[in-house]
Amino acid sequence: MKKAIFFILDEYADWEGAYLSSQLNQNKNWEVKTASIKNEVTSIGGFKTLVDYQVKDITADINLLVLIGGNSWSIENEQLRNLIAERLTNKKSVAAICGAVDYLAKNGLLTNFKHTGNAQYLWKNYTKYVNKDDFEQKQVVRDHNLVTANGTAPLEFTKQVLKMISFSSDEQINKDVDLYKLGFYKYCSKYGNPFK
Repeated sequence: MKKAIFFILDEYADWEGAYLSSQLNQNKNWEVKTASIKNEVTSIGGFKTLVDYQVKDITADINLLVLIGGNSWSIENEQLRNLIAERLTNKKSVAAICGAVDYLAKNGLLTNFKHTGNAQYLWKNYTKYVNKDDFEQKQVVRDHNLVTANGTAPLEFTKQVLKMISFSSDEQINKDVDLYKLGFYKYCSKYGNPFK
């Protein structure tokens, strides 16, 4: 079974991983787990989450590492930084959204990747952020084994991560995300009723 780890911190953005995790978790070939730097975290929306793993317990054989944004990514954590660096270097799938992309920029982890984020000016004092020309003003950017997105792009993020990991056909992924992007009635007009 394939495993996706969603890394969350206190004040994580509830909405940023919900579409992606629900798609993965409803598939019999995937297992979704959570990880953090402490045993329990609370989301921006007030949901308390007992996490499955501490960062030190995340094994190298996971199939996808998802870094969910929020208000606490100013952390310093060498284990997390090393985990992400190892995955990126070894072409293992990583996805980051919102404040998690800020963490990547601050720690020099966007080097050699096209990327996006909330706003590049937020990174002007990050000495390890050395590839400013690779920033793209888009909702989401997928480059090699990395997907980055700003905090207003949970659906676009979901679509590109699912495509990166070859979750299903591009056509099916587009349809699955369109259900939420278009809404039920417009979706039915375009594709037909998905529940019949």
